[in-house]
Amino acid sequence: MKSIAFLTTTALAFGLLGLPAKAADCTITVGMVMELTGPAGEYGQAGAKSVDMALRDINDAGGAQGCKLVSETKDSQSSGTVAVDAANQLVQLKKVPVIIGGIISSVSIPILTSVTGPDKIVQVSPASSSPTLTKLGRDGKTNGMFFRTITSDALQGTAAAQYAIDKGFKKIAIIHVNNDFGVNLEGEFAKAYKALGGEIVNVTPYNEKQSSYASEVTAALGAKPDGLYLISTPVDGATIARAWISQGGPSKLLLNDGMNSPDFITSVGAKYLNDAYGTSSGTAPSASTAYFNDNYKAFSGGIDPSNPAADRSYDAGAIVGLALASIKGTDPLALRDAIFKVTDPKGEVIHAGKAEFTKALALLKDGKSIRYEGVIGPIAFDQYGDITGPFRLWKITDGKVETTGEMSTDQVNALKAKIK
Repeated sequence: MKSIAFLTTTALAFGLLGLPAKAADCTITVGMVMELTGPAGEYGQAGAKSVDMALRDINDAGGAQGCKLVSETKDSQSSGTVAVDAANQLVQLKKVPVIIGGIISSVSIPILTSVTGPDKIVQVSPASSSPTLTKLGRDGKTNGMFFRTITSDALQGTAAAQYAIDKGFKKIAIIHVNNDFGVNLEGEFAKAYKALGGEIVNVTPYNEKQSSYASEVTAALGAKPDGLYLISTPVDGATIARAWISQGGPSKLLLNDGMNSPDFITSVGAKYLNDAYGTSSGTAPSASTAYFNDNYKAFSGGIDPSNPAADRSYDAGAIVGLALASIKGTDPLALRDAIFKVTDPKGEVIHAGKAEFTKALALLKDGKSIRYEGVIGPIAFDQYGDITGPFRLWKITDGKVETTGEMSTDQVNALKAKIK
């Protein structure tokens, strides 16, 4: 598959006189399908900016194969059906070797099963955490083309259950979005929470984009819980939380990773959320983290680097860009294999930013592997494209999200082994 568009000056870029290639002489297109609008729009907008920032940094360092990396971004509208159409356009018309996206699992899964898996196109999701994605890999339905820079909800549900017990949630109600993400996270949480001694008094699924969730809240409150586990996205989640508060629901809230959102807090009202807790896929801070936090807001036009999708989207873009720089052409199978080369635990450590990427490009040109340590920390993929990592425990205080602790991967795995 060819997706490198050479201009008339390409020959000069690789010049017979040994001059260095210039990234502006040709382009390599990276496809993106992001949730720019809809319930997950806040995530997708942040994610798209992060990927573009990573591609810019690699271009500033010299580009990939002497070419400029450019993105072609499509809006999934937070809809799986729309996402499949968008992905097909990118693959069939733009001939992209890779799609970064979606953000939410209900977008990433149909792209994978309908487009990237069958067509053997690399797909990297920055934030889709459904265990179904691992199962698809185990069942041989991904052709090894799928990767994600977030840990699976098979682990997050367990971490959230322990955190709930630690924070005194004894009789909890659950309201969850009725899609693959919500159903799986609820299931993993429920199994662990009950094994740890907690009681689930009500489980109420909801469908997205409703103007009111009063009936769902009424059903959950009827069971007289002492708190609510809300598995949602910022827009719908805020509507549900407001209904919960207006109907006199207990102030104790447990929230999933995507609810770590300034928009959610502002929409609900900070004064109502001082007893709200949550879990997120954690990070192991590195030089990349500091670089990203110092530069992202200016690049993105004001988006906060704490946005749940921002950090790991930069890493998705960086890994794809570095992998493209390490191969010749844009063959997706070669690109898939190169992703492991740029995240090799035995490779030389590389962090984010122009200076580090300049060093990385030189190493890759010499045929050496590198270990990209990203904004979220060291990244290593298993055979199903999964990563492992810690979980961040947080609390909302006076409208700010504060980290209260961490559960390591070993702690979560040990807990899962105990409750099976």
